[in-house]
Amino acid sequence: MKSMFTVIKEQISSFYLIRRLSLFELKSANNNNYLGMLWELINPAIQLAIYWFVFGFGIRGGDPVDGVPFVFWLLSGMVVWFFVNQSIIEASKSIYTRINFISKMSFPMSVIPTYVIVSKLYSHLMLVALVTIILQFTDYTISPYFVQLPYFIFCTLMLLISLSLITSTLSTIVRDVHMVVTSIVRMLLYLTPLLWEPSGWIKQVIMINPLYYIVEGYRASLLGTSWYLVENTQLTLYFWGVVIVMLLIGSALHVKFRNHFVDYM
Repeated sequence: MKSMFTVIKEQISSFYLIRRLSLFELKSANNNNYLGMLWELINPAIQLAIYWFVFGFGIRGGDPVDGVPFVFWLLSGMVVWFFVNQSIIEASKSIYTRINFISKMSFPMSVIPTYVIVSKLYSHLMLVALVTIILQFTDYTISPYFVQLPYFIFCTLMLLISLSLITSTLSTIVRDVHMVVTSIVRMLLYLTPLLWEPSGWIKQVIMINPLYYIVEGYRASLLGTSWYLVENTQLTLYFWGVVIVMLLIGSALHVKFRNHFVDYM
């Protein structure tokens, strides 16, 4: 518990540092590209087009999901997946790939996975804005349900930060962990209701995945289908329970091993 409060305190006290480093991370990632930041939108757009064609027309035959055209159902869910996918993978290797940089600077190591995740958040917000604009030309315009979206963005951020404390620490100690994380993330694409709608007992199993709560929350907010936060109290409590447990474990691991990270290089 003490470790968790230590990490939380470090995150709050380093807020402006996280912001500066995340902006630098974002700029440096696109510095050598002629189109720059546009690639943050082009890459997801290409992947969405492929998924839409394969799953929308090929496997599903273009059938709607719960009365929602498949393309909009896909769009409203995948918009958060691109953020989650990139953040988990990059945050997992964030500490050991920056160890030389870290050793020369004086700031808490716990902020490193956080600023990497926040750098992906900027691109995510751009993509959310683009999807929202696209939906304005359909039957799914902005509705009162849209006010839930900031909450679900915050949920995503907290889940990723909590998880990254675990993965970044373990990946620094054992490099193979990063490869395991990458493989699990690939599986999560199909174990989360992004490309298909689960039902029956399969749905009950998939609901264990905390990403289920986030994806369905995004859909309810963007498509204006329900007050998902209010109508799913038990799922909300379960989600935050998972986040707190991961934060406790991640903080304990990080605080215990961070003074020895250089020894694992």
